[in-house]
Amino acid sequence: MLTTDSFFGGAPEVNASAPGRVNLLGEHTDYNDGFMLPVATPQRTTVAMSRSGDGHFHFYSSTLDANVTFAPDGSAPSGFGSYIEGCIRLVEAEGVQVPPLRIWVSTDVPVGSGLSSSAALEVATLRALRELLGFELDDVKLARIAQRAEIDYARVNCGIMDQMASSLADEGHMLFIDARSLEHRLAPLPQDAEIIVIDSGIARKLAGSKYNERRAECEEASRKLGVQALRDVTDPVLVEDLPEPIRRRARHVVLEDLRVLEAVKGVPAERFGELMNDSHASLRDDYEVSIPELDALCELLRQQDGVYGARLTGAGFGGACVALCRAGMGAQAGQAAVDAYNKEDGRQGRLLIPVPAQMTSERKENNESV
Repeated sequence: MLTTDSFFGGAPEVNASAPGRVNLLGEHTDYNDGFMLPVATPQRTTVAMSRSGDGHFHFYSSTLDANVTFAPDGSAPSGFGSYIEGCIRLVEAEGVQVPPLRIWVSTDVPVGSGLSSSAALEVATLRALRELLGFELDDVKLARIAQRAEIDYARVNCGIMDQMASSLADEGHMLFIDARSLEHRLAPLPQDAEIIVIDSGIARKLAGSKYNERRAECEEASRKLGVQALRDVTDPVLVEDLPEPIRRRARHVVLEDLRVLEAVKGVPAERFGELMNDSHASLRDDYEVSIPELDALCELLRQQDGVYGARLTGAGFGGACVALCRAGMGAQAGQAAVDAYNKEDGRQGRLLIPVPAQMTSERKENNESV
């Protein structure tokens, strides 16, 4: 495995990082012009960057121990390099001259867990490019370029939430996002509450999942309802005459938007937990993106003392669950749920937030090596 010193032949010119995200409410609403409430994760992706001395692009992922090399008129193969190349090409499209670069990536955002490691990579890459080349790029436009990189180069027809959260959120607040206007503001978490996140151990492969199919179903529902996007439907009764399965898809989106709009006004932790439970049931039954492992994990979380509510987070089809807990009780509740979940053969759940001490130590070592 390469170190930064061996990869760059010394210290890199710049370092930048960006967090993953956990979505508390507002799942599959962003590409419907809707509303969402993510928070940033403690886990981050770091990108170190220098100009290349040999006229070629060189990317290295220390997490994957993988190299990518290509000429300026070439392209990166599919994989982590395509996300980075997408950011570079779209910055070039903005009129910025980007020289061949050496880029070294490390991350402790778990890949495939639903915490948006891809957005963290894109945002960290764009932050490093901005610092290295000294061009103007505000944080909202940065998020939009990151989203475009994922759509055009990774071929995932994603919404804007992940990139906005990685670019603008922090760990201590929810970030309310209006996907249509990109209006955003920080909002406090419910009083005396904290979040926990557990990886189910079932990797979620977004590009290969039914994510793009769900988006197409929502677009069909919008056309049949004569609206620009499902965000424009504020009464769930209006979707009931749609054919299946788009009736259920649309019902989830409309109700999920209403849950976010209620939560952001400020509700007690108990009510916020109810909204999370309702969200998971909707994702399971109407949107059909949950799996038995996520359902089991959410149910185990709800059985623990101090847990107000739990739901899958991210696109589904694997990944992680998030729960809202009474402050100070999260780590114990989360570990108890993990222990019970892992009693089934083959399950390998793990607590991601609060960050286990071992992961904190590993992250510190990673940061010191950059």
